[in-house]
Amino acid sequence: MRNIEETRRELDAIDDQIAELYNRRLDLARDVADAKRADGSPISNPAREREILARIAKKVGPDREDGAALLFTTLFGLSKALQRELLIGESDVTMAMDKAAADTGSIFPSGETVACQGTEGAYSQIAASRIFKFPVILFFNGFEDVFNAVEKGMCRYGVLPIENSTAGSVTSVYDQMARHNFSIVRATRIPVSHVLLARKGASLKSIREVTSHPQALQQCSACLQSLKDVRQTPAINTAVAARMVAESGRDDFAAIASRECAEVYGLDILAEDISNTPANFTRFICISKNLEIYPDSRKISIMMSLPHRPGSLGAILAKFSAIGVNLTKLESRPVPGRDFEFRFNFEFEATPGNPKVRRLISELALDPEIEHFTFLGAYAEI
Repeated sequence: MRNIEETRRELDAIDDQIAELYNRRLDLARDVADAKRADGSPISNPAREREILARIAKKVGPDREDGAALLFTTLFGLSKALQRELLIGESDVTMAMDKAAADTGSIFPSGETVACQGTEGAYSQIAASRIFKFPVILFFNGFEDVFNAVEKGMCRYGVLPIENSTAGSVTSVYDQMARHNFSIVRATRIPVSHVLLARKGASLKSIREVTSHPQALQQCSACLQSLKDVRQTPAINTAVAARMVAESGRDDFAAIASRECAEVYGLDILAEDISNTPANFTRFICISKNLEIYPDSRKISIMMSLPHRPGSLGAILAKFSAIGVNLTKLESRPVPGRDFEFRFNFEFEATPGNPKVRRLISELALDPEIEHFTFLGAYAEI
């Protein structure tokens, strides 16, 4: 029986052969690209791929055919990516990134007109005041209104909540992201310290109705359950809820909102720090109509729809892993009108000038099997 060192030496020799064959295969892919350039044939050839997979499956046997299929499907993807690079060149997306990086100033602006959902005291307003030193804030009723204001040029920037550490993603914002043209230029996360607010003179025992944004109600569910016979009423925004209470004339009506709202609307704080978990953060993105890439950008977001077949998402994830990129978020949302098909939002840590990252983005943008690829932005998170 051979010892482990002997086995490892044989494995190393095999790995060296695989590396040589890998290089040889990609060299031949270049020759294939030259032939396709000459005769105008398409890069992708599904019939040829099926033929190879069937042949390999017979060679390795039923116990190993699935692993072999994964290996060779990955090789096909690498080969096609190389051919696209040789035949098509750089994608429009990476050229737009270069132009944006060249045209964007070196310093993020300190003061601009910013669209936010809600009213004074809203967490979106607090986030906007953190991103910009001197913002001029326009308030709108809904998230779609913020997207529209930026898209139509009413203001240069908009600030939107995208996820909460307790309640999860703000799905309505993700759904709007597929319907509008915009670029993410900044992100920030702020601590969310919910308090229970009521008109002056009201007491905790007198409260019979509590209003707030649905996510805030969810984030404070334990506190609400401790209040007996209290009805929960959703509002479009925590600050709007505080304003409703202030204008209601009622002493049995309370709102879950920020501490800032107590001062803005002249309300009393009946209970403090009522979130289910003490470490409660909401993450916000700042969007613009045009692509802006500042030198301090360290995160990138993209969106795409993938083919509805086994392994399509896994193949994409493998590409990120291969170049050592850390995915920080992967969000899936159903594609309206298409049963069981999903749109994926990827967020990852990377600089837009990284050659490997640029090559990956270009590869994804040029891949005809990926539907509706969108580069959402490269940005810093403060």
